[in-house]
Amino acid sequence: MTSGVSGPGSRSYKFTIHSTVAAVPTYNGGLELEKTLLRKVGEAVTRFKMIREGDRVAVALSGGKDSVTMLEALLLLKERAPINFTVCAFTVEQGKFLRPIQPFGEYLKARGVDWTYHTDNPSIRLIDEQPDHGCDLCSRYRRRAVYQIVRGLGANVIAFGHTADDFCESFLRNALFTGRIGALPPITYSRQRDFRLIRPLVYVTEDLTTRYAESLGVPVIPCGCSQRTGTVRRTLRDMFGELEKEHPHLKETLLSAMGNIQTGRLLDPRFLDLDGETETVEAEAASPFAIVD
Repeated sequence: MTSGVSGPGSRSYKFTIHSTVAAVPTYNGGLELEKTLLRKVGEAVTRFKMIREGDRVAVALSGGKDSVTMLEALLLLKERAPINFTVCAFTVEQGKFLRPIQPFGEYLKARGVDWTYHTDNPSIRLIDEQPDHGCDLCSRYRRRAVYQIVRGLGANVIAFGHTADDFCESFLRNALFTGRIGALPPITYSRQRDFRLIRPLVYVTEDLTTRYAESLGVPVIPCGCSQRTGTVRRTLRDMFGELEKEHPHLKETLLSAMGNIQTGRLLDPRFLDLDGETETVEAEAASPFAIVD
């Protein structure tokens, strides 16, 4: 164990394992599950040009099933892709993990992953000084820490584990509670454009990440935020659960809608021909994304 990224008043630990053994753990029925995961992640990476020649991708590991699934998928793609890129990983400790992180670190060491574990002291102080702080403030602290860590890792791409469920919830949250049509972007850039931010699991639902993580025997480390009730996110998640009992492809339809925008059929005057001066052409409908098998 060697010292890794550090900042004022914070601690970090960097584990670099130079193992030549990087075989993916076997699991029952794992081949079809793995093929489905790689197909969906590969489609997202290709469609949105997420990863390019020579990239160094830093995977944001939260300790949960989604980010671990993303890491495993990128490690597999690295061996199969026609381009060369490298993968490393990091975790930001904000004082909200409900179990010790050590088992998670042991799993990553066994996989030969270069992992940095960073304790963000400003976030720890935030819990003591403002215990009722909202998600926005916590995210702002985490973003600052993420950029500091990734810059030290020499990476130019940051991969986040948001799934299709997160995209759908974001879309509905914006439409229902903020009055905007928008969701999470699959690819964007930091303000200084020094980092490309990607979300390779945009086409992967949480039922798949749950099964895949369980098949690998990953030691999932839950976060206290996931236990919160009475939030908009929890309300939307419960609503999805009820609707999907009768409409099992609901997420697939919503994701298709996000990629098939008919601006002339909305209420934004910027996209409407208010004076009838241009010829109206119906846009060809986009093919639905194959999100749910």
